[in-house]
Amino acid sequence: MKFHAPLIAISFLASLSAAELPKVFAGLFEPDIPVKGQIGMVIPPPEIDKLTAKVEAAARKDIKWFREFSSNAPPGVPLPYDERLGLTKEEHAEYLALWAKREFKAKDDVMLLLRKSAGDIWSITSTGNASPISTLRYDAGNDTFISPNGTLKRIEDIKPDPSSILGEWSGPQWKFEEESELDKTKENFAIGCYADNKFGIIVYRVQVLSTEGTRLLDKSVVVRFALGKAGHIKPPPAPVKGAPPKAAPAKTESNKTAKPVPKK
Repeated sequence: MKFHAPLIAISFLASLSAAELPKVFAGLFEPDIPVKGQIGMVIPPPEIDKLTAKVEAAARKDIKWFREFSSNAPPGVPLPYDERLGLTKEEHAEYLALWAKREFKAKDDVMLLLRKSAGDIWSITSTGNASPISTLRYDAGNDTFISPNGTLKRIEDIKPDPSSILGEWSGPQWKFEEESELDKTKENFAIGCYADNKFGIIVYRVQVLSTEGTRLLDKSVVVRFALGKAGHIKPPPAPVKGAPPKAAPAKTESNKTAKPVPKK
């Protein structure tokens, strides 16, 4: 059997490149290939607002109980039924049904690009309102993210409840937390994919609180992006060599500059 050396070399380089890609990015990005993403929010149908208003009114009547009750529930998940929520059992069931119909609403289109720099350091360059992600650097050797605030260390993988605000997805996450005499800083980064394997997701948040609990900074970014070739941004077609330049549009009577008519 005859082997073609150039093809073998290309195959070897491709496998080498794939082996170098950190596991946390595998299946989500390919190095130096731009991916289209969207910043947005997950919003339930507007019909849910009337039920939410009832819960808010009930919460104002007994704030202490509501805070205690809601603190025992997983964050981002609808509260279980309780008659003190101000809803009947039928209305609570309707709330859950409407919540299940929530959809991702895109606000801004962005571009994401995974790149490797010196050593085994990686970064995700982001455009638009997703640019805060660009400040992070992933150290593959230590499995940490480095930000201007400090080092985000790997914590337990995230796997939210399917009924959580962002839906059913999973992936690794990192956290930085530091407290000084003046403020307290929290920074989180998570990346993963949805259960249907059609979309990837990046969740980033940084908070700075004063010693009195006042929010000095609270910035969060949620980016959803299509996986595989569906998310790749195609480069513009290269100009064909030898093709004649486009001719300028011919002047017509309609686009000729009209000359002023002299007064008699």
